Amino acid sequence: MSDSPCTLLVDNGSHRATSTLNLRRVAGELSEAVGHKVHPVSLLHSTKVDAADLGGDPAQILEPFLKAKRAEGINSFLVVPLFFGHSAAIYEYIPQRMRELRENWPELEMRLAPCMVDLDDSENTDVAQILAEIVRRKADDEKLVQPGITLVDHGTPRIAVNLVRNFVADQLRTLLGPGFGPVTASSMERREDEEYAFNEPLLENLLGNPGYDRDVVLAMLFISPGRHAGPNGDIAEICENSEKQIPGLKTHMSDLFATHPGSIEVLAKRFRQGVDSAPVIDEVPPPKAVAELGDKAS
Repeated sequence: MSDSPCTLLVDNGSHRATSTLNLRRVAGELSEAVGHKVHPVSLLHSTKVDAADLGGDPAQILEPFLKAKRAEGINSFLVVPLFFGHSAAIYEYIPQRMRELRENWPELEMRLAPCMVDLDDSENTDVAQILAEIVRRKADDEKLVQPGITLVDHGTPRIAVNLVRNFVADQLRTLLGPGFGPVTASSMERREDEEYAFNEPLLENLLGNPGYDRDVVLAMLFISPGRHAGPNGDIAEICENSEKQIPGLKTHMSDLFATHPGSIEVLAKRFRQGVDSAPVIDEVPPPKAVAELGDKAS
């Protein structure tokens, strides 16, 4: 696909080398799957990682990467988001940067592939199917009987992002079926104000409730390891503290989404959708489910 635009697999960025290394691995596998070079590029943050921890190759972030490619005579780009859903980082930050860059770079053309979860297509269960397989494998490996399941995300100040958590949890509940206990969405954290209560239940508040006071599998709605979902991260600490306080509770954290080979198939599909899409002009229309929220989505 040599006629495809310069393609970027984009994540939010992290101060941890493991996140950048995971982005590079996924970009490499996606390159092989689509027959086109895919560059691993973070939006922000990752340049803080010591290059020595990245094999001597510094992390790339969006704006310097684009400017370097411009110097090579490249003006057409495709962003494939390594994001589950409607994050402001993708749907607001990138279009804003494009508008500002075009003031001195009118030839700049940017296409934006869809995120991995399509809120407007309830029949599209690509992400939930992968999470269901990961959960089943964990339950089988640990020989668990009717474990409680919670789909855990980070938590967000945006209802539009929270929709993705609940959408995938509903699909996961259907896919897992009667061989498992209850399936409930939860978040790692939330802001204190009542307007952010849509993130409830928090993981720490869910653990210990009926169905979540014994074996519990955490289906992780996280893509890459880091200070939240990585070893000894925030979620592991929440689980450890809860197990100390709740007799009989035993938590089992699933593998992360991008460890499953099916994640590359999902991204390859999004890549092809992005290649066929129109360039971003001023803004990216939100999914209908997000648009219907109106001002609450922001």
